[in-house]
Amino acid sequence: MIHSLLKLSRSATAVARSSSPLRLIHEGINGPYASPVALQMIDYALSLPKSQKSVDESYGQAMLVLEQCLSSQSSEGQDIVTQNSKGMVLLAMSNLLFQRENHDEAMEKLQGIRDLAPSSLGVRVAAVEALVGLNLELGNDDASSVLADKCLEELLGKDEHDTTGGVEAANARAKAFKGLVELVRGNLGSAESLFQGLQESEGCVGTAALSYGEFLHATKNFSMAKDLYQNVVAEVAEKKDFSDMHALAACNMASEEVLLAAICALGQLEAHMGRFNDAEETLTKALNKAEQHFGSRHPKVGVVLTCLALMFRQKAVQEQSSSLLIQEGLYRRAIDLLKAPSLDSEDIVMMGSPRRDVVALARGGYAETLCVQQNRKGEGEKMKRWAAAAWRNNSFSLTEALKISESSNKLPVIDARIGRVM
Repeated sequence: MIHSLLKLSRSATAVARSSSPLRLIHEGINGPYASPVALQMIDYALSLPKSQKSVDESYGQAMLVLEQCLSSQSSEGQDIVTQNSKGMVLLAMSNLLFQRENHDEAMEKLQGIRDLAPSSLGVRVAAVEALVGLNLELGNDDASSVLADKCLEELLGKDEHDTTGGVEAANARAKAFKGLVELVRGNLGSAESLFQGLQESEGCVGTAALSYGEFLHATKNFSMAKDLYQNVVAEVAEKKDFSDMHALAACNMASEEVLLAAICALGQLEAHMGRFNDAEETLTKALNKAEQHFGSRHPKVGVVLTCLALMFRQKAVQEQSSSLLIQEGLYRRAIDLLKAPSLDSEDIVMMGSPRRDVVALARGGYAETLCVQQNRKGEGEKMKRWAAAAWRNNSFSLTEALKISESSNKLPVIDARIGRVM
C-alpha cells in the first residue's frame, strides 16, 4: 500500500505534464483546477473496490489512500487548487461510504465540502446535489428542499472565487435537483417552472437530463422523455465522475447510478406505452447492469426487480392474462433484497429508511397476487395493510400507483437513484 502511494506521488507530476487527458481535465485557462497528485490518488482509490476480490479489504484500502491524500492537501495552503483537491477527495470518500450503505458518514463528508472556501462552483454544486439525493432517498424531503433552495440562492449568484466558468451548467444542475425535489413532493407546477427551458441549456446532461425526463414521463410526454433517457444512456455510459470539474458527481447522483436509473426509467416508459416486449428487454438489461455493478444482493437490484414485477402486472391487466407466479417470484426476491422490515415490525412507517417507497410498492403488489388466491388471502390482506400504512407518497395513493389509469394526467415513475416513486 505505502509503496503504491509513493509510486503515485512520484509519477503524478510527470502525468500532469504529459499530453494525457488528465492534463486537459485539471488545467484551466488560469491554471490547474486541482492537484494532479490528488486526481491520480482519487482514481487509484476508486479503482480498488472494482479490482480486488475482498470487498471489505478493498474499501478499507481505498479509504486509506483518500485519507492520506486529504492529509497531504490539508498542509498545502488555502488556495483554490488545494481547496478543490480537498473537495474532490471528500466527494470520493462520500462515494465509497455510500456504496457501503453508510449514509450518515457519507453526508458528513459532503457537509465538509460546503465549508471549503474558496472552492470552485463545480465542487460545491456536486456536494449539494449529492446531499439532496441522499436526503430524498432517506425520505427527508424538507431537508432536501432547504438544501436545494440554499444552493439556488447562495451558490449560483456572483461567484468571485470561480475562475473556471461553468456557471450555466451549475445553474441547470441546481434547477434540476430542485425540480426533482418538487417532483418527489408532488408539486408538478413548481417542477415544470424549474424544468422549463432546461432542454436548451448546455447543462441539461447526465442527472439533470434524467430528472427532466422523469418529469416529462410522469406527465405523459412520452416522446420527449424517451429521447432524454436515450441521450442520458449514450452520454453517461463511458463517463467518469472525476473527469470534468463541472460534472463532478457522487453517491446516488454518480454516473453509474444515473445510467442504471435511465435504463430503468426507459423500461418503465416502454411498459407505460404498452410495449411490453421492449420493456422486459430494457428492464432485464437494467437488472443485469445492477447485478454487475452493485452485486447480486444489493438493494438496487431489488428496485429493478420491483419495476419488472410491476411491468408483468401491467401486462397481465392489459392483455387479460395471468402471470401470478412470475410476479410473486419477483416481488419475493425484491422484498428480500430491499431489506424490508418484518410484517410484525412496529417500525412500519420506516421514516429515514432508504427506498421506503419501493418497499411499500413491492409489498402492495405482492399483496395483490396473494389476495386473488383463496388459500392465501389472509396473508395478502395482512401484507396489504402493512404496505398501506408504510406508504407516504405525496403524488399517489398506493392503489393509484399500482393501478395505472389511462385517464390519469400523471403516471408513477420509480427513480432508481433515490428509490422513490414520483
